[in-house]
Amino acid sequence: MKNRNSTSDFILLGLLINSKATGIVFAVIFTIFVVAVTANLVMIFLIHVDSRLNTPMYFLLSQLSIMDTVFICTTVPKLLVDMVSKEKTISFVACGTQLFLYLTMIGSEFFLLGLMAYDRYVAVCNPLRYPVLMNRRVCLLMAAGAWFGGFLDGFLITPITMNFPYCGSQSINHFFCEIPAVLRLACADTSLYETLMYICCVLMLLIPISIVSTSYSLILLTIHRMRSAEGRKKAFTTCSSHLTVVSIFCGAAFYIYVLPQSFHTPEQDKVVSAFYTIVTPMLNPLIYSLRNKDVLRAFKKRFVQCLSAQKVSTNDA
Repeated sequence: MKNRNSTSDFILLGLLINSKATGIVFAVIFTIFVVAVTANLVMIFLIHVDSRLNTPMYFLLSQLSIMDTVFICTTVPKLLVDMVSKEKTISFVACGTQLFLYLTMIGSEFFLLGLMAYDRYVAVCNPLRYPVLMNRRVCLLMAAGAWFGGFLDGFLITPITMNFPYCGSQSINHFFCEIPAVLRLACADTSLYETLMYICCVLMLLIPISIVSTSYSLILLTIHRMRSAEGRKKAFTTCSSHLTVVSIFCGAAFYIYVLPQSFHTPEQDKVVSAFYTIVTPMLNPLIYSLRNKDVLRAFKKRFVQCLSAQKVSTNDA
C-alpha cells in the first residue's frame, strides 16, 4: 500500500459526525473560544499593568494564561473552519505542527501547575521567607523550566509519531491531530512506542501531581494551625482555585493518556479532549478571577478608567 507520510493530506472527521446539531455546537464552541481568548488576554494585561499584581503568583498565572491562549488557538480555529466547510483536510506538515504545539502546551501546563503549587506552599507555610525564596530570578527560572519541559515533550514525541508509515485510510476520527487518533492509522507495529509513551505520560503526570500533593498536604496542616479565621479563609480560597484547575486538567489527561484504550472509545476520547482543550482554557482565568479580589479590583479599576477616558473624549468632541 502507498505510504502517505508526506504525499497526502489527512482528513479530520471532526467532533460530530453527521449531526444535525452542528450549527448549535458551532455557536457554543465559538462563544467559548471568544470568551477564553478574551479572558486570558485580559488576565495577561491586568497582571502586566497593575502594580498590585506584580507578584510571583500572578507572574506564574500570566504564564498559564499565555499557555491557555496558545493551547486553544492550536485546535479550535481549525475545528470551527472544518464545521462550516466541506473540505476537512489537514496537511501532513500542519498535522505535525498542530501535534507539536499541542504537546508543548499540555506539557508546559503540567509542569507550571506543579510549580504554582510550590509557590502557594512557600506563601502559606513560609511567608517571611517568601520574597527570598520566590524572587524574580527564581520565578523566571520556574517559567523557563516549565516552557522547556513542554518543548522537550513536543520535540521528542512529534518526530517519532509522524515518522510512522501511514497508509490506507486517511481519516482521523478526531477534531485535531491527537496522538492516539493518529496512531490508529499507522500500518506498522506501534505497541512498543505506545508503551514508552505511556511510561512517559505517567512520569509527566506523577511529577506535578507529587509536587501538588506534597505542597497542599503541608498547606492544609499550616491552615489548620492558623488562629486567624480571615487568614484561613484567604489561604483556602487561593489554594482551592488552583486545586480545581489541577483536578480538571490532570484528570482529563489521565483519562486520555494513562487509562488503557480498552476502557474508552474514540467518541469518548473526543468528548474528553474537547473538554480540556476547549473548556479548560476558558475556565482557568474565570476560576482565578472570579474568586480573587485582587484581580476583580484591578479589573474594576481599569474599567472605570476606560469609561472616564471615553466620557472625556466624548465631551471634548
